[in-house]
Amino acid sequence: MQKPLIYGHRGASADAPENTLEAYALARTQGADGVELDVRRSSDDALVVHHDADVADGRVIGATAYADLPRSIPTLAEALDTCMGMVVNVEIKNIPGESDFDDTCSLADAVVALLREREDRDEVVVSSFHLATIDRVKALAPGIATGFLTVVEPTAIDCIRLASGRGHDAVHPHHMFVDTDLVDAAHAAGLAVNTWTVDEPDSIRQLADLGVDGIVTNVPGVAFEALR
Repeated sequence: MQKPLIYGHRGASADAPENTLEAYALARTQGADGVELDVRRSSDDALVVHHDADVADGRVIGATAYADLPRSIPTLAEALDTCMGMVVNVEIKNIPGESDFDDTCSLADAVVALLREREDRDEVVVSSFHLATIDRVKALAPGIATGFLTVVEPTAIDCIRLASGRGHDAVHPHHMFVDTDLVDAAHAAGLAVNTWTVDEPDSIRQLADLGVDGIVTNVPGVAFEALR
């Protein structure tokens, strides 16, 4: 059985500030095959990498110009440059109820445009909890791999049905909901299974034994040793 890919969750975020260039570079040195990161958009349309909709002082990223954001926040282009040669799971943050939610999914357009500008230099999987967002990515660029992120709802079988029926390439379930039935059903539908976020060596090995394709972890070095 092939070992799953190791993705550093926001980089090697247990050992460096999350979603920083330092964390991505460290994930590489710790043996990660890729990184998972989060993309949002500033008020002046810069694609920036940050998990939350606001920064530590409470300012909303979508209402703040990039030049006024903390210097530690990289652009998506900078992150992709740092991760060149690795697989990058680009999670588009477009969640209903958050301050920067956009039901037109225009952030998907901007991400696809950037990837096109970079002329296929990057190996990426674009994911989102918002199904319409990755639908938009797939409609614009069928060649870009897309993954449907899920926690509890919809159910595992429903998320497989939805992802497969809409032409996506992977499901990204929380690790607590991954079992043999889910992995087998996803693979039967032609979908990869990339699960998150797992730090315990025994759990990492158990998920590998189930046949998952990717494991997102805060501790890529621990995962690398667990899967040796």
